[in-house]
Amino acid sequence: MSNEEKKYKLLIINPGSTSTKVSLFENETCLFEESLFHDADELLKFPHVNDQMPFRYQVILDMLKREGYDASQIDVFVGRGGSAHTQPGGITKIDQKLFDDTVAAVGGSEHPAKLGVMLAWKFAQEFNKPAFTLNPTNVDEYCDYARLTGIRGIYRVSHSHVLNQKAVAEYHAEKVMNKKYEDCNFVVAHIDGGITVSAHDHGKMVDGNMGADGEGAFTPTRIGSVPVLALLDYIEEHSVADVRLRCSRAGGFVDLFGTANADTIHEMVDKGDKKASLVWNTMLYQICKMIGEMSCVLCGKVDGILLTGGLLRFPDVKETIEKRCGWIAPISIYPGEMEQEALALPALKVMQGRITAQTYSGKDVWQGFDGVEF
Repeated sequence: MSNEEKKYKLLIINPGSTSTKVSLFENETCLFEESLFHDADELLKFPHVNDQMPFRYQVILDMLKREGYDASQIDVFVGRGGSAHTQPGGITKIDQKLFDDTVAAVGGSEHPAKLGVMLAWKFAQEFNKPAFTLNPTNVDEYCDYARLTGIRGIYRVSHSHVLNQKAVAEYHAEKVMNKKYEDCNFVVAHIDGGITVSAHDHGKMVDGNMGADGEGAFTPTRIGSVPVLALLDYIEEHSVADVRLRCSRAGGFVDLFGTANADTIHEMVDKGDKKASLVWNTMLYQICKMIGEMSCVLCGKVDGILLTGGLLRFPDVKETIEKRCGWIAPISIYPGEMEQEALALPALKVMQGRITAQTYSGKDVWQGFDGVEF
C-alpha cells in the first residue's frame, strides 16, 4: 500500500485564549471535533501560559476518551503555534529546538497558541510519532514600513491569527472569486477572544496589529492599544507583570466585567445595559478603525473584507462593520474559523509524500533593513 492509499489519523490541537479545540481526522474526513470554553478565572489560576500545559493535556485526553479513542492510535499530531522565532508561512516539522524556543517564547509573545506546539510535541514524544505546525502566530511576511517604530531598536513583528486568516483568504479567493490567493488583496479580521486585522497583498500578510502585545482593538481578554503615557502612569501604581497579563489574558472584558464570556456580555447588551452596550460597541468601533488602516496599506485596492472568528455569531458584529466599512470593499463572513482543516490537510500531504515540511531555522525571518542601519 502506498503512502497516498494509507489511512492516517491526525489529531489537531488548537489552544486559544479562551478555549481548547481538538479535532481528529482520518485523512480528509473529520471523525470528531470538540471545543471546550475556559473562563478567565479558570485560566488565571495558572501564573504563566506554560503552566496551562498539564491542564490542557488532560482536557485533550478527556476529549479523546469521550469519543472512544486512545492517543496511541493516532499517527500524527498537529498543533497551532507561536512564540518561537519568526517563521516563513507553510508547514513546519516540530523538533526539540522549536519546542524549546516556543517554551522560552524567544519571539516575545506569550499567546496560548504556543501550547499547540508544546502539546503536539509532548504527544509525539510519548507515542513516537511525527508532529507539525502550520502558519503559527509569528509567521513574518511584513513589509519594512510595517516594522519601523520611533524608538531605535524596537521593531514591530507579526503576532497574529495567521493560520485562520490565511485559510479564510485562500478559501475565499479560490471558492468565491475563482482566483488564486496570490492574485488578490484582502483585509482579513479575526474577531474572537483575541482580535487581529491584517492586510494581505498578493499572497503575503504584509501588515497587521500585534493583538497579544497591546495593539489594536480591546477584546474579551486583551487591553488593545492604550496611550503610552497613560499606561506608564498605570504601571507606576501597579507593575509591568500586571500589564503583561492584561495584554493577553486579563484585559478587555475580563478587566471591565470580570469575565471573558462574550455571550454573557452580549446578553447584557440585548437587555439594554448601558455599560455593556458602551463597551461592546466601542470594541466594534475600534475593529472598524483597524479595517480602515489596513485598507490604506493596500492603497484602497481591496478585493474583499473577510470577517472570521467566534464573535461573528452575533449578527450586530457584521452589521456594524458593514455600516462603517462596506464602502471600502464587499464584506464576507466566515463564522468560527477554518483552522482545523487548514492544520490537517498539509500534514496529511506530508505523510503522503506529496509535499515536504520545512525545518525550523532557529532564527528570525527578518534580519534587518537592507542597506540601512540605526
